[in-house]
Amino acid sequence: MAEPFKNFIDRALVERMAARLAAAGPGFDAAAFVHQASAGLEALELKARTLQLCAALEATLPADFAAAADRLDAAMAGDDGLASWALWPVGEFVARRGLATPERALATLRLLTQRFTAEFAIRPFIVEHPALVYTTLSRWAEDPDENVRRLASEGTRPRLPWGQRLTALVADPAPNLPLLRRLQDDPSEFVRRSVANHLNDIAKDHPALVVDWVREHLPGAGAERLALLRHASRTLVKKGDAAMLALWGHGSAFEGDAVLLLAPSRLAVGETLSLSLTLASRASTPQRLVVDYRVHHVKADGRRTAKVFKGWKLELAPGASVTLARRHSMKPVTTRRYFAGAHRVDIQVNGSVVAGAEFELAL
Repeated sequence: MAEPFKNFIDRALVERMAARLAAAGPGFDAAAFVHQASAGLEALELKARTLQLCAALEATLPADFAAAADRLDAAMAGDDGLASWALWPVGEFVARRGLATPERALATLRLLTQRFTAEFAIRPFIVEHPALVYTTLSRWAEDPDENVRRLASEGTRPRLPWGQRLTALVADPAPNLPLLRRLQDDPSEFVRRSVANHLNDIAKDHPALVVDWVREHLPGAGAERLALLRHASRTLVKKGDAAMLALWGHGSAFEGDAVLLLAPSRLAVGETLSLSLTLASRASTPQRLVVDYRVHHVKADGRRTAKVFKGWKLELAPGASVTLARRHSMKPVTTRRYFAGAHRVDIQVNGSVVAGAEFELAL
């Protein structure tokens, strides 16, 4: 099992932070920082640990933000400078204390993102100082450091996981589009992946905009841009968006017969459901197919809500048949609570449901 993220913010990290901040210049009370930052730390979850270290920084760094930022910049310098998880509370500190002096704060975030990430810390500045931030990000999109270029995309994602939702950009992502145009062919895969995820965020609220983006940028795309556009299309493809499927050559309805078998017909939470799907073509030409499946989970009030899971991509020859198999786990996950009752699985081919079957889930 992977190490919980919260364990990376421990007393040893607090002591390393104190040592680096003290070495950055006179006047830092390292003992007070360690005492406040580490008090009861082991009992706290990740966010609470971050906020406690941020509070310790507020109590021990200079009240003048520029002076505090100077110390933080110095503490980040060098191969042994502050880096990685130590910088999450630093970013929180900058986001809290730097809003009144955004130019100085953004300069520190540029350094910080090269050693960890400033994608969360920059979001309050986008809300409070959009003109300044977008002017800065336009410059950062040409920065020699890939981490800074990535921040121009990742920090402005409307629905960034774990991050403050940028409701104005959810409603209208237009301010971000010039940045994405400049970055979608970036030499760094790290940057391009962020652009793909950003476009996929936009697709959840403005599907037609992303369909138009792919339509514009797909012709003549090289392998790297092609991979970016595919990743950016994933939500709309899973939803069966007809326009997006057509752009990727999967716009035609399936011509043939589909039979879905589920086994067992009754299972308990924690067990595994087996799917067996047979597709038989009745077409006279090959068919390019995107095959996904939707599980309709029973909710507490008895309603069923669907979640799409990726299945298969294939080309089915004229008159041919194929059997596809998948094992679907019903083990508990943190993002979904299971309830007993009749669940349903639908098969979606090129965006249209072609087969379905039900199974009973017991607790």
